Amino acid sequence: MSIRLALSALLLAAAPAALMAQAMPEGFLCCNARTDGKWISDINYSGPGKSIVPAGTPIKVTGYGRHRVMVQVGGTAQTLGNDYSRDLPLETFAQRYVVAVDPQAKISTFEPRVREAIKSARLFPGMTREQVLMSVGYPVTSENPRMEATIWRYWLGMSDEFQVVFDAQGVVKEIGALPLARSQVLME
Repeated sequence: MSIRLALSALLLAAAPAALMAQAMPEGFLCCNARTDGKWISDINYSGPGKSIVPAGTPIKVTGYGRHRVMVQVGGTAQTLGNDYSRDLPLETFAQRYVVAVDPQAKISTFEPRVREAIKSARLFPGMTREQVLMSVGYPVTSENPRMEATIWRYWLGMSDEFQVVFDAQGVVKEIGALPLARSQVLME
């Protein structure tokens, strides 16, 4: 047997073990996520045919693929796409979205206006970083490499950007956006 064949056989034998070693977390969806019924992208675009899967929905990782995590969300098979946060290891990416503690328990302690903003995936000045994450999800790491940054960039669509600006205490100071995006994200 050649060395190349022996190495190939060894790698093939190790592949199932490597796949089995990947974490298959289950728990709750961290934050509101938009889906077309099959695909949830980390960019979280809104638009026709998209609906919001609410923060706290039961979710379970069932497998991993190339830049994707297969999940059961509220009993429905979907794929969580790591489209713009590929600098994160796939398991770390999955663990952002699948959390052990139901965020609805925390959301229920927030003031009514914050609860309504999160429910409707909207924002307003005065919300905390945690509340922003629950409402509109994680900003993609390709444009937001540091979560402690004072500005997080988000997109509602390919040309509909909005920016969340935080003060030194991590509270939303302002939401910057053109009028169309602003009307879709800002809670008046």
